[in-house]
Amino acid sequence: MKKRLLTLAAIAIVTLGSAQELRYDWKTMKPEQRKELIQQMKPEQRMMLLKQFRENMMISELEVPQDDQAEFKNLYSEYQEKQNAIKSKFKPAEDYDKMSDDEARKQVNESFEIGQQLLDNRRQYAEKFMKVIKPQQVLQMFQTEGKMRTKILDKKDGQQSPQRRRP
Repeated sequence: MKKRLLTLAAIAIVTLGSAQELRYDWKTMKPEQRKELIQQMKPEQRMMLLKQFRENMMISELEVPQDDQAEFKNLYSEYQEKQNAIKSKFKPAEDYDKMSDDEARKQVNESFEIGQQLLDNRRQYAEKFMKVIKPQQVLQMFQTEGKMRTKILDKKDGQQSPQRRRP
């Protein structure tokens, strides 16, 4: 999978600045060069790169036929935007120790409501995806998303203090 990620990064297109489009051959760049380039990007440029990277990775992992790729990308982008909009509704408290029991209960219930909305949205989009790709590919897509999430969290944990790392 690591080799595939590098290949997908190599084909990513990043829009920088005005309407000018610059293409980077990520595959031939050294890791330090990639890191430096990404660090120089504005946050919205990094988000665009991540979005394109995810879309390209999904298309490659799922082997979406060329004829269906544009429709899949649009649907996947729409799905991700809705998932992110739902997630943004939940603002966890910073200091749980200072919360009253009622405040904590309320936040627990809010987290369940947000989780249900995420699940409902996922179910709705699974139906839409199955009109473009096979049900097996939808399963694989959700599994790949989980793997990506785990990798990102593991990477973040590796950068945090030892007390914050998961066992």
